[in-house]
Amino acid sequence: MDNFIVADIGGTQIRVALFARGNINPLQVRKIRTRDKDQSPLERLIKLIKEIGADTHHVRAICVAVPGFIDAENGVIIDANNIPGWVNYPIRQLLAEHFSVPILIGNDANLAALGEWRYGAGQGHHHILYLTISTGIGGGVIINDQLLVGSRGLAAEFGHVTIIPEGPSCSCGQRGHLEAVASGTAIARWVQEKIGLGFPSSLQGKTTISAKDVADAAREGDELALRAMNRAGTYIGYAIADFLHLFNPSIVILGGGVSTAGPILIDPLRTAILERIMDRAYLNDLTITTAHLGDNAGLVGALALAESGVDP
Repeated sequence: MDNFIVADIGGTQIRVALFARGNINPLQVRKIRTRDKDQSPLERLIKLIKEIGADTHHVRAICVAVPGFIDAENGVIIDANNIPGWVNYPIRQLLAEHFSVPILIGNDANLAALGEWRYGAGQGHHHILYLTISTGIGGGVIINDQLLVGSRGLAAEFGHVTIIPEGPSCSCGQRGHLEAVASGTAIARWVQEKIGLGFPSSLQGKTTISAKDVADAAREGDELALRAMNRAGTYIGYAIADFLHLFNPSIVILGGGVSTAGPILIDPLRTAILERIMDRAYLNDLTITTAHLGDNAGLVGALALAESGVDP
């Protein structure tokens, strides 16, 4: 039996899973905090891979989904913003010193797109646009059944298109990017700023406010929270209209925690697309839906990449 070990590395936790070829129900899953005072993130990753059975389960390949900018061809993380020290980091080479099977790496959002295409909401589609809306905003594109990665593996950074020139600062250091105005972090920050200016809200008095808090308050009719979700949905819709012009997908898949907010986000998003689309031909037979794989999208996408990277 062909088995694959896949890992999804985040700023908070590392998850590692063992899959059989073609089956998205993992045989085993382990997780661990990314940071520890006694071990580096790499040491913790290696520990989990060994625990899950890299040497005993007929493993054909290991695939790692990593955050940030990567050079997948050379197995190097160019910059992982949320993992200190992972700059020009040769992760494939370092893992190859411990494991004798092929090792593949991919950007986590790109792999989530691949997973949704192969095993999730994008099944049956040949051209998909995947957008993950969470702490940040990222995504991936499938064109003619091929994942678009670009010449250096840096394509599809959807969160870093300019929406408001000279707008709020983005995590990347630029200003006015989609991530800076419509991510979960941006939604919560906007509400906190407005409360600080005296706008009434049921969230007033909370020490910290999350995007989930804002969505919950919006569903209860909180006017400021409704404005926040409408604002984010509108900006995301404007961006998607541009992406439709660029890629002409047959399906747009929305993933990440913020996408689960429902109509309070999706309705203004759809309205904004209609306002900004160049021609309704782009909307013919277009499906806009939410992701099916949830938190496992990165793991399943890594499985899909591992399967495609190893001969059957």
